[in-house]
This record gives sequence, structure tokens and C-alpha cells, in this order.
Amino acid sequence: MFGIPGKQAVTMTDAAAKQIAKLMAKDGTQGLRIGVKKGGCAGMEYTMDYVDAVDPHDEVVEQDGARVMIAPMAQMFLFGTEIDYEVSLLESGFKFKNPNVVDACGCGESIKFAEMDAPNLQS
Repeated sequence: MFGIPGKQAVTMTDAAAKQIAKLMAKDGTQGLRIGVKKGGCAGMEYTMDYVDAVDPHDEVVEQDGARVMIAPMAQMFLFGTEIDYEVSLLESGFKFKNPNVVDACGCGESIKFAEMDAPNLQS
């Protein structure tokens, strides 16, 4: 929808692709669907759900057996984002390196974009 020909909407590090593919195989899902919605102290939050079917309006990115679908209304906010999977002594999880974010809360759970006009960006 908002893509540039020849350029993927999002990229995944090898660690993220490996973790997504592992969870897809374990749960028998079609992939990880990501989006954004209003919420959190900075105004927006990422959403992540493993889904059983690909929505025909989703942007689909595949790499090394991992499949990520981007919700239509979130595509403009996620374009250029790198998805990583980090493991540390205290926690592990997906991290988004998003060039469209202008601010984030202290806990890292919510983000702010330059323009936030859409009422529900997850759909």
C-alpha cells in the first residue's frame, strides 16, 4: 500500500526471523501480524498477534521461513522499521527500530509519531 517498489516495508534481523519462524512452526500459524494502536503514555503502542490467515490487504514480508504481515492502516507508520529479537539477562523480546518514531516513553512500551490522526490503526 505505502511501499516502494523493490524495497520491503520492514526488515527482520536474523534473530527476529529465526524466532518468528520458530513460533510459527510451534503454533501452526501463518505468521506474525504487526500494527499500531492508540494507547500508552506516549500515545501509540505496537500490536503483535500470530494469525491463522493472511488478510489480502496486509503487506507481507517473508524471510528465512518467517512471515510478517503489516496491518493496512499501520503501514505508513512502520515503513522502514527493523524488527529485532534481543535476549538479555533479565528479558527477551522483539524490539522495533523505527525511523518514524519521534518520541517514546521511559519504559519503552509506547511511542509517538509526528502525526497521529488515525483513530484505530490496527485494522
